[in-house]
Amino acid sequence: MSEDSIVRPPAAIAAPKIGFVSLGCPKALTDSELILTRLSAEGYATSKTFAGADLVIVNTCGFIDDAVKESLDTIGEALAANGKVIVTGCLGAKAGEGGGNFVRQMHPSVLAVTGPHATDEVMDTVHAHVPKPHDPFVDLVPAPRASIGIKLTPKHYAYLKISEGCNHRCTFCIIPSLRGDLVSRPIGDVLSEAAALFESGVRELLVISQDTSAYGVDVRYRTGFWNGRPVKTQLLELCERLAEIAKPFGAWVRLHYVYPYPHVDAVLPLMATGAILPYLDVPFQHSHPDVLRRMKRPASGEKNLERLARWREICPELVVRSTFIAGFPGESEAEFEDLLGFLREAKIDRAGCFAYSPVEGAVANALPGMLPAEVREARKARFMAVAEGVSAAKLERRVGATMQVLVDSAPALGRRGGVGRSYADAPEIDGRVRLLPPEKASRTLRAGEFTRAKIIAADGHDLIGVPI
Repeated sequence: MSEDSIVRPPAAIAAPKIGFVSLGCPKALTDSELILTRLSAEGYATSKTFAGADLVIVNTCGFIDDAVKESLDTIGEALAANGKVIVTGCLGAKAGEGGGNFVRQMHPSVLAVTGPHATDEVMDTVHAHVPKPHDPFVDLVPAPRASIGIKLTPKHYAYLKISEGCNHRCTFCIIPSLRGDLVSRPIGDVLSEAAALFESGVRELLVISQDTSAYGVDVRYRTGFWNGRPVKTQLLELCERLAEIAKPFGAWVRLHYVYPYPHVDAVLPLMATGAILPYLDVPFQHSHPDVLRRMKRPASGEKNLERLARWREICPELVVRSTFIAGFPGESEAEFEDLLGFLREAKIDRAGCFAYSPVEGAVANALPGMLPAEVREARKARFMAVAEGVSAAKLERRVGATMQVLVDSAPALGRRGGVGRSYADAPEIDGRVRLLPPEKASRTLRAGEFTRAKIIAADGHDLIGVPI
């Protein structure tokens, strides 16, 4: 056979490269994971630089002024380095002056602008500007259905988004105008994703949404199915099934953004038994009823102390983290002192505080009594001084205890300790457990594994422990 008659496969075609930047909250991160999964499934590669990409996607945040600035700056950098940019995410849904699109007004040369959770629209624009190359050896083969997609978190933990949007109309917030009203994901899809994540090695699942406790309200708690079993689209049944799925893996399930509604009480027994982590992220925002009314916050602020007491009676190990706003329009000194009193009495384990900042499009901007910026910042500082004192006192009580710790990072051979988190610490927003070298010299620590650690000290927001 002559060399000319040999049939050779065509040369491999270099995959188009897409640059990607994900900004904002964990809810935006899950949108980014969906887009990256689709890109990978269709044969696109990712680029580590703007200049080395065929196109750049920027998933933006548009909630507060600093986030808007960061998003606009990133879009500008991508345009300068590459020129072909798709914008998606919350800032993409923001209206500009005269009713036009805000991003287009600031950066008119972007290829396309979409709002959040718009994977199909993003992919349509990618296809239009950077077509997927035809691969005759792959394109005729049906694509397998991936159980999970690309994750942007470490292998051992993941965010599970159970719904989009929000039905509340808090006066300081523009999220409903950016992400729309509440849309709950089908419970069967949520549980299937959770199972796949645990099977892939995830050992901590962080349940997120804009209002986790409202899950299923929009579909009237419709009954769905998972593994042939009927399951209501409702917070308690979601938690019960997640606990069942997590148990064989010894994995954690952590709840975020839970409003203090009465029906949340039913979840506390699951926390008392350890089926769900005894941890609640509750965005109280304030304590004084008049401020809460001006904020148009859901749930009854007057009963929050009672509710916290009831939760802790059911589950004494409960850890509560929350966020608050200091210096809201019209906030008097007495109302602010009420907030400090609430913080002391409620004994919030982890508290964050924002000095009120006007957000373009928010109803609160028009409220009377806007406080000077220096007053708002001073109140934030006073709040944090109290919050840190409460938190430090609670951490000191942990000294001498033995706690389960999920190791986030460990050096080679594990001989110099590592860094992990207890059930009281959500990634990136709470403290850590700094792990000293294990008691046994032969013992090694590995990221993504659990260890028992004796707590020997508290230092700031962190604990210091020795693996045993």
